[in-house]
Amino acid sequence: MNAVPADASVIAQRLHLATGFHASERDWVVERLAALGSRLRSYRDDQVDLEIALKDREGIGQRVILQCWISSAHRLHLVASSSEQRLSSALNEVRDELIRQVDEAKTRTEPRSNRSLRSIPPAPEIG
Repeated sequence: MNAVPADASVIAQRLHLATGFHASERDWVVERLAALGSRLRSYRDDQVDLEIALKDREGIGQRVILQCWISSAHRLHLVASSSEQRLSSALNEVRDELIRQVDEAKTRTEPRSNRSLRSIPPAPEIG
């Protein structure tokens, strides 16, 4: 029996295997994408949907596409793709690209150029 790592739980729950992947590969794909789980942990599980597709498997034009929909303040749609020939390398590439996009999306929603939100003023001295 395969145990799912904590970071992979959101991946295992929300990932939909689309065209090109077999149901028997699900655990392997979830394991490869597990690092993405730590980035998505700040969102509730029902806010995240993931879909991965493989087109032209083992062909010259093989392409892996990982899509992520995040519903928070607004619906965010992120897409990462890879044309790597080795499937494991392609999964790593789309995972890393989606991690970068999620980090960038989080940065856009954080306070910027607002010193009062970023720092705590010193306490006044008494006496």
